[in-house]
Amino acid sequence: MASSEDSAHANNLEYTLKELRREIRDREQQLNILRASQEEAAIAPIAQVQVITAALEQVTNAEPFVPIAGSILPSLIAMRKTHAVISESNALVTEQAKSQEAQNKQLEADRAALKDQNLIHEALTARIASLQEELSANTEVTHEDAVSEKRAELKRKAKDYNTRKRQLMIDLLGFMERELAPLLVAEEMGGPVVGDLMDVDPGDLAAGFTAQGKLRRTGKGDAGRDKGQRRIDEIWGNRREDGDARRRSGGDNQRRRPLNDVEAAAEEMRWLTEQLLNKMTEAAGNTEDAYVTIGRESAAVRFLIRSKVAQYHPRDISRIKLIDFGRELEE
Repeated sequence: MASSEDSAHANNLEYTLKELRREIRDREQQLNILRASQEEAAIAPIAQVQVITAALEQVTNAEPFVPIAGSILPSLIAMRKTHAVISESNALVTEQAKSQEAQNKQLEADRAALKDQNLIHEALTARIASLQEELSANTEVTHEDAVSEKRAELKRKAKDYNTRKRQLMIDLLGFMERELAPLLVAEEMGGPVVGDLMDVDPGDLAAGFTAQGKLRRTGKGDAGRDKGQRRIDEIWGNRREDGDARRRSGGDNQRRRPLNDVEAAAEEMRWLTEQLLNKMTEAAGNTEDAYVTIGRESAAVRFLIRSKVAQYHPRDISRIKLIDFGRELEE
């Protein structure tokens, strides 16, 4: 079945080629006859117009070329036309896809811009309404009322600032007592510096630390605890003398020796913090007056220096002061 269809298709192609070749031969013969019949003499312009007119009439009235019955030439022409249309359509689809993608991106950008514009419009509308209300309110308020209202507002702000300041101080002191003081005691006793050891149990401090800075095991008996206790007494045993020196420099007449080493560390950090803040406030911009004299370079002092909260005097390491964080902003 397939072989008969192939043979028929081949025959149709052969007939079509013969027909086209015959048509080409006929056209060539007609062209040769026409060339041979041309006269040597030049044709007048009017005669040329007449010849062209007669040729057009002859071509118009002549029957069009029609392939023989069963020719596949119409199918070939239609296939070629269809293939050209498909190729053009595919190219157009690809181009339209790129254009659509660009338009989608532009649409998203326009939507985002529109959203921003709406937000700005809402904010400006709210601000204008607020200003109009404030303006209408101010027109009905006298100067004395405005001053009283401003004074009351400042008092409210000052009260709020004081409340927040007290809460911050409470949180700071709580952090010193619960978290920072045990770490300071550990550093004083030869343990790791504050920050390397994130947490330590105050009950383990009596055992002391090894030469490598690690906590001793509590199961070694009373010898380790006695040694640790002697180490604590060496560190905090002169607290009264340190307190006297600090009272001479800072004027704190009510400080007393804490109950234990952790409380002593917390008390020292609290005292240092208060003295540094008070000196900075009293100095009023005078750098030399902002320094606090320290009795010794304790773990609390080293912690403040490492944390970039305080700094040594350039010529006297027994004096420290707070770093003025806002000085560059003020200048």
